[in-house]
Amino acid sequence: MAATSNPGEVPARAKRADALRNERTLLAAAAAVFVTSGVDAPIREIAAKAGVGMGTIYRHFPTRADLVVAVYRHQVEACAEAGPALLAEADSPFAALRQWVDLFVDFLVTKHGLANAMQSDNSGFEALHTYFLDRLVPVCAHLLDAAADAGEIRPGTQAFELMRGIGNLCIGHDSDPRYDPRRLIELLLQGLRLV
Repeated sequence: MAATSNPGEVPARAKRADALRNERTLLAAAAAVFVTSGVDAPIREIAAKAGVGMGTIYRHFPTRADLVVAVYRHQVEACAEAGPALLAEADSPFAALRQWVDLFVDFLVTKHGLANAMQSDNSGFEALHTYFLDRLVPVCAHLLDAAADAGEIRPGTQAFELMRGIGNLCIGHDSDPRYDPRRLIELLLQGLRLV
C-alpha cells in the first residue's frame, strides 16, 4: 500500500520484503568489508562478500558516500535493536552490555572513515552524528542501568561518557596494527564492575 504525506505528493512505494532483505544483506556485507578493509575498499570486494554483481550495488547506492551513509544508518539501527535483544537473551545484564559494546566497537571502526567518504558534506555528517546519539545513547543507558540494578556494576556511569571513552580508545586502530582497542575496552568494562 502506498502512503502519501502531503496532498499532491506522489505516493512513496514501499520496498518488497525480498528487496529489503537483499539490501540488508548488501549493507551487512559492506559493513563487514569496511571493518576489515576500510571504507575505501573496492566495490568488487563488497559485491563478492554480498554475492551480488557490482551493478546491483551501484543501482542501490550510486556513490561511495551513499553506500557509506547507508551502512552507517544500518549499523546504528542494528546496534539500537541489539540492546534490548541482548538484555533479554544474555546470562546477565553485564554480559549483555559487553556484547553490545563489541557491536558498538565494530560500528565505530566503520564510522571512522565516514567523514572522508562524505568529504565536504559537514552538515550531512553532523545530522548523522545527531541521529547516532539519539538512537544509541538511550540503549547504552538502559544496559548500564540494568547492570547497575543487578548489582554488577557501579551506578552512576553515564552512557554518553562510556560511549565517548570507547570511541576515543578506537581512534588510531587503523593506523597502527600493534594497537588493539578491544583489549583496553575490556579493561574499561572490568573497571565498571563491583568487586
